[in-house]
Amino acid sequence: MSAPAIAAAEKPLAARVQVIAHRGASAHLPEHTLAAYARAIADGADFIEPDLVMTQDGVLLARHENEIGGTTDVGSHPGFAARRTRKIIDGELVTGWFSEDFSLAELKTLRARERLPELRGTRHDGEFPLATLDEVIDLVAAGSKDRGQAIGIIPEIKHGSYFRDIGLPMEDALLAALAAHEHTRTAPVEIQSFEVGNLRYLRGRLAGAHGNIRLLQLLGDAGEQPYDVVAAGGRLSYAQMMTPAGLREIATYADAIGPDIRAIIPLTANRVLGVPTALVRDAHAAGLEVHPYTFRPENGFQPLDLWHGSDPHDFNAAGSIAEIRAYLATGIDAFFTDDPAIGCKALNRQA
Repeated sequence: MSAPAIAAAEKPLAARVQVIAHRGASAHLPEHTLAAYARAIADGADFIEPDLVMTQDGVLLARHENEIGGTTDVGSHPGFAARRTRKIIDGELVTGWFSEDFSLAELKTLRARERLPELRGTRHDGEFPLATLDEVIDLVAAGSKDRGQAIGIIPEIKHGSYFRDIGLPMEDALLAALAAHEHTRTAPVEIQSFEVGNLRYLRGRLAGAHGNIRLLQLLGDAGEQPYDVVAAGGRLSYAQMMTPAGLREIATYADAIGPDIRAIIPLTANRVLGVPTALVRDAHAAGLEVHPYTFRPENGFQPLDLWHGSDPHDFNAAGSIAEIRAYLATGIDAFFTDDPAIGCKALNRQA
């Protein structure tokens, strides 16, 4: 199986293309657990990604969402049944249990569950506790010593406006946590967000100091807007942010963009890779690196002509390698993957 032919040879701005473990080695173990991060480190990841939410007592917790009913066993704890509720999160009505309604001590009584059970099974459900950012940093620091190479951390601030509005702002707490650990005072750190205002705020706080910390502007679907822009009544869309002028504006406060992979090479009507867009070239022209998300090893996430067999659930390492290499040919500087070992193979690296 080979990657589709891609014209042009835009070169990365980065000296070395980086493999980012998307929520850990989440193709193999429940995401955002120390076990998933440890496997990602063992499999050669350059960066570990903890999505961050807040606990009731102001601790940064590694979870994909503040709604924890889908990724923990909280629903099986009778003592927490009354905390199931509804909230408006970034303009959407969400029902479940929320991290900000629990203390860290209470959250530590829970165990993680697979977020995609129909795809990746449930065999590890109940095995692993929830992890704090401090615990993730300690794990990455130890892994860096074992490898003899600094492994980076790329934390994402989730629902920044929401948490700020309920009195649990994350930005300063994150900077304090990074400053409190020897590892994150020197190792590569890249703070990411789908919002704009918090990245601008962080750029001001960093103010030329903390040279190891960079900022990544995540980009959603073209027709969507950053939620802080929506909340302020603004009109800026992700489509506008991906124009040459929009990218130059991003470059005034961020170092890289994180678009969906299909914003770089879209799929055709037949679900095969089409013609690359100008996004990587335009971003590089603005001085921005490009770190797209997310490559996954199952057939169903890949272009149809790269499938192995006909079952969308089947694990397909060869297809994922071919897909990643097609994107590498566009000049991307890093990439998020649920399987860092496959990412390393695509780069012809050994873990």
